[in-house]
Amino acid sequence: MTPAELRAACRAGRWVRPTSGLCDGFVQANLMVVPAEVAFDFLLFCQRNPRPCPVIEVLEAGRVEPASARGADLRTDLPRYRVYRDGRLAEERTEVSGLWRGDLVSFLIGCSFSFEEALQGAGVPLRHLEEGCNVPMYRTAVPASPAGRFRGPLVVSMRPIPAALVPLAVQVTGRYPRVHGAPVHVGAPGSLGIGDLSRPDFGDPVEIREGELPVFWACGVTPQAAALASGIPFCITHAPGHMLVTDLRNADLAG
Repeated sequence: MTPAELRAACRAGRWVRPTSGLCDGFVQANLMVVPAEVAFDFLLFCQRNPRPCPVIEVLEAGRVEPASARGADLRTDLPRYRVYRDGRLAEERTEVSGLWRGDLVSFLIGCSFSFEEALQGAGVPLRHLEEGCNVPMYRTAVPASPAGRFRGPLVVSMRPIPAALVPLAVQVTGRYPRVHGAPVHVGAPGSLGIGDLSRPDFGDPVEIREGELPVFWACGVTPQAAALASGIPFCITHAPGHMLVTDLRNADLAG
């Protein structure tokens, strides 16, 4: 599918699964939608935490069509959404049209799914794609830098990489800082406060084979952890792993 075809499938309810591995060559984006009264605080949070929150685009209050995906509708064109109220996950939906308000400001944030094409092209295996599941994601004990109302832990995604290929994975992903860039940690999950890799906080567990190391990248689910920790009254996000696929090219984001 092209990005436009995938967005249409989401809008029609025909695609409600994770987007990893789809639309090779095109940038995928996390979504964070907040009331205008806290939008500056969230923008500052992103600026202070550029690894987990690299901003691709900010839409003015009430707007639903991003410049990076002409014809798209942020209320319907992601496979699945989450709604947070007063620091709690209130519900998960496949569209949020009925919840939209004129004061909502939308942020599109780079996603590590975008650099997976480059990893595969370099010969780095990706276990979650092999197993047909969502990438595992974990809350860490590492605090993000607070800003205004927003504070909370760094969230990371994990991919098991053969030890000999870890330097290559670092080199390849380091070329894409606008979609999280190089890993933030390699091996020793306990150093991040992660106790059990078989129990991710988001996504699905994957097999880690002999000779592989868990490699961790900053993750765009970090804003959702901040929404929980900060208790903001209302926000809408993507469901972890269920991204907006834009019309931007991955190659255009490479450094």
